[in-house]
Amino acid sequence: MSYSNYGSTWQEKLAERCRAANCPPPVFQIVSDRRGGRTAWSSTVTIHGQSISARYWYDGQYVENAKEDAAEVALKHLNDSSPTSPMRSRNGW
Repeated sequence: MSYSNYGSTWQEKLAERCRAANCPPPVFQIVSDRRGGRTAWSSTVTIHGQSISARYWYDGQYVENAKEDAAEVALKHLNDSSPTSPMRSRNGW
């Protein structure tokens, strides 16, 4: 199942929010953690100098979900950070 089947992805929404705030686009990084005989995958996203981690760890075939998770967390963080400004400086977070 693809997130794009339901309209905009969290990654697209986050990128649009950054564009609207005239700040650099989000930068995603994939991270891994060896767990026994398997590897779990997650993601972080950096926006406006702030690194935000995904909530969950995923099997390798679902790495895109990890990026979506990180984007969702970041977007919610931005929405909660200030009701009056689209983005606050990292010193304000």
